[in-house]
Order: sequence, then structure tokens, then C-alpha cells
Amino acid sequence: MAVSAGTIVLTEPGTPKPGLRSFPISCNQYSWITFYERAGKDWGKDLDASLEAFASSGIKAYEPAFNNPKEVWDLLPLLIRHGLEMPSVYVSSVLHRSGEAAKSISDVLAIAKVAKSAGTRIIATNPNPIQWGSGKNKSDEELTEQARNLDLLGAELKKQGMTLAYHMHDVEMRAAAREFHHMMLSTDPKHVSLCLDVHWAYRGSGNSQVALFDIVKLYGKRIIELHLRQSKDGIWQETFQEGDISYGRLAATLHALNVKPLLVLEQCLEKDSPITMNAVQAHQQDLAYCRSVFGSQYH
Repeated sequence: MAVSAGTIVLTEPGTPKPGLRSFPISCNQYSWITFYERAGKDWGKDLDASLEAFASSGIKAYEPAFNNPKEVWDLLPLLIRHGLEMPSVYVSSVLHRSGEAAKSISDVLAIAKVAKSAGTRIIATNPNPIQWGSGKNKSDEELTEQARNLDLLGAELKKQGMTLAYHMHDVEMRAAAREFHHMMLSTDPKHVSLCLDVHWAYRGSGNSQVALFDIVKLYGKRIIELHLRQSKDGIWQETFQEGDISYGRLAATLHALNVKPLLVLEQCLEKDSPITMNAVQAHQQDLAYCRSVFGSQYH
């Protein structure tokens, strides 16, 4: 029996209709975390109040990060209260070590099962590096193991009627982007799609639009989700706007490929980012600019 309120419909897991329906422009939790930290606040301390602010920006969909199924169950009533959809979720994984991969896959699938009941169709995962902040790259053997497990996870999610979207940061772009390309070339496109984090691809390749658009040329048909962030002179800005990356070109390129990914705003702050507005004001501008670039097909 379905229970509905706002824009979310909670149902028992079943077989969805083929394809992904059109979702509104979404926003990842991480950008809000960085704005709240700058203001001396904790995004997760009062999540009800935080999501009220999120909804007041006009953004209708939310991409949270989860560690376990309980966090999903705890969030669902708040999404309903604030009229927010959750078309995608972000889950970390450890897939390069066989001893940990089985548990990680099991954890992701458990989270996905609960999230699916709220309409989630995309699970984005960024397999953990050997150590965050280190310069150590995975061995060829570890990359082979990771690709095998990534494909396995994608195949299992497909059985649930969901899509796995491989996400990367700058780490995967090191050493001729060997980790990123191996994940794409060694997995079945039927099992693993791409969540292209546009700015990390740009920054990870030495602030190169050439490298970014080469990725789109190679794997554009596999892009199911975009993480959107902009910089000027290499520095993340407060709002998604004109800057280092030609998002107009990206929108036109994807349109020519007949690819309509889920758009997820993630305009985060860093040390030298401008300080001129609060989180709600910034995200209102993000939403307006995103619509102007990607067109009326997005709402």
C-alpha cells in the first residue's frame, strides 16, 4: 500500500517502468554543508530546519549522502514535510580490496532498497581512494578488482530497477586518468553509468576544458547525472554562473547527443571563495542560472 505526501510516494519495492522520468533540478547536501560551516552552523544538527531553508531556495530535489539504511528512514519524513524529491543519493564504497568490497556492496544495496521506496532511481558512488589526501595511487591489481566490483554492484542495482552512476573527484584523474578510464572501459555500460562531476574532471586534469570535453566525447552517452560547480580563475565561486567552464557548450553537446542527465547543483565553497551572500540567496541564483543554461526542459 502506498503512502504519499508532498512529492514523495513511498511504496513497496517493485519493478519500475523502463527509463527514468523527468526529475527537477536537484542539489547535493555538500554545498549546503560548506555554506553552513562558513556561517558557523552545523547543517545536520537540526536537519528539519536545514531542509526548510533548502526548500525556501526553490530547489525541489535533494541528493543526500548515506552511510546506512537508518539514515534513509530518518530522512524520508522530512523530505515529505518539505515537499522534496530524492531522485538520487550518494553513497561511498570501498571496492579495490576484495575483503572489504563484499560488505560495501551489501551496504550500498541495503541503502538503495530503502531509498527506492521514496522514488530514488540513481545511486551515485565514488569508490574510496587508498587514503583521502594522500598522493598514493591504486595498483593495477587494485584497479582491476575495483572495476570488477563496480560492475557487480551495478548489475545488482539493475536487478532492483536502479542505476549505478560512477562518480569521481580529482584523485581519479591522476596519472593519465588511469583510474577513471579503467572504471569506464572495464565496466558494462548496461551496469555502470556516469555521474560526471564537471569541475573535478576539470580541476583534476589541470584546469583543462580540453580534457573535460574529451571525457564527454568518449563517454557522453553514459552520463546519467551531472554535478555542477563553477570557478573563476580556478577558485570556486559562491554561485553557479559564468566562469572557467563553458556550461553552455556542455549543455549543447549533451543536447546533440540526446542525453538528458539529472542536474545536481554542488556549488561548494573553499578557502578563497567570495563572501557576499547566504546559502539560500546563493542557491536561488544557482537555480536560476542552471535553468538559463540547460533550458526549459529542466524545472
